[in-house]
Order: sequence, then C-alpha cells, then structure tokens
Amino acid sequence: MSTAHIHRVNHLERVEAPGSMLTKTAAKALAVLRYATGFVFLWAFLDKTFGLGYSTPSAKAWINGGNPTKGFLASVDAGPLQGFFHAIAGTWYANWLFMFGMLGIGLALVAGIGLRVAAASGTLIMAGMWLAEWPLAQHTAKGAPSGSTNPLTDYHFIYAAVLIVLAAAYAGHTWGLGRRWAKLPIVQRNRWLI
Repeated sequence: MSTAHIHRVNHLERVEAPGSMLTKTAAKALAVLRYATGFVFLWAFLDKTFGLGYSTPSAKAWINGGNPTKGFLASVDAGPLQGFFHAIAGTWYANWLFMFGMLGIGLALVAGIGLRVAAASGTLIMAGMWLAEWPLAQHTAKGAPSGSTNPLTDYHFIYAAVLIVLAAAYAGHTWGLGRRWAKLPIVQRNRWLI
C-alpha cells in the first residue's frame, strides 16, 4: 500500500467516525447541556414525588397520595384534544408513565447512557405536553387569552431538539458512561440502546 493510499484511508476514517468533527470544547459544552437537561427531568420527578415545595407542595406529593398529572391535564383549556387530556388526567397509567418517563430520561441524561431511548421518549412526552398546552391557540375555550407567546417553537420543542442533539452527538461519551455503555454486548447487538 502506498503512503498516499494510507493517508486517504486514515482521513476517511477520521471524517466518518461519529463525533470526529466535534471539538473538545464542544463535547464539554454538550456534556454540560446534558447534565443541565437531565436535572430538569430529574427535578420534575423529585418535586412531584416528594413535594419539595417548588411546584408541588408536600401535601400534594405523589408519596402522600398526590396526583402528578391531574392538575396539569385537568386544566387543559385550548386545542382539539381537551377532552382526551381531561379523560386521562390523574389516571394511574398517566401518572406512572409520566413519572417514570421523567425519572428514566433524567437518569439516562445524567449517566450519559441510553440517550437514543431518552431522546425518543422525551420527545414523545414533550410532544404530548405541547399538544396539551396547544400554543397555536391565542385564546382558551372560554375566550380568555391563552398566554401563548409563540405558536410553534416553545420550550417543549426546544427540550425535544436538545434531547435529539445530545443523542446524535454522542454527548454521553464526555463526562458520562456512554463509551463504556456502548461497549456492552447487549448494546453492541441493539444499537438503538446507545
């Protein structure tokens, strides 16, 4: 093999390898974004479970018989899916899916593992919450201003985009367990677990 051929092969491997174009600074910035986003999801789980007094008072904590989805879903007042959200508000399955979604996504992000699964499930949760808030509406069903500031790109969209970017950029490899996780035999056989 000629040196020119080896140089071309090495160059192609370097360019095509996942994350090879990411600078160290960018990888660290994505790791910080991953931790911050993970804490947003973990905090939602912790506050609703234990009633830490921020958005959930202790008396309404899940462990004290509170209902994590009832308040939000029962107050949906705009959009074509109001009836659906009112019907599932406070059901056992809505509570469990939401709470374990928050916990799983938060833990995956903080640990840097399973980011594809976290991105997919987090995007589904954010899409559901976007549909519930229905930012397309300027007015509620009763005619009051909805409070929507942007009909399309709100914080649900941003969180979903962040989750997808973190998974696509292998953000769990920096300051996380992503590299070790990716080497596990089960993950090697099921690449969607990365």
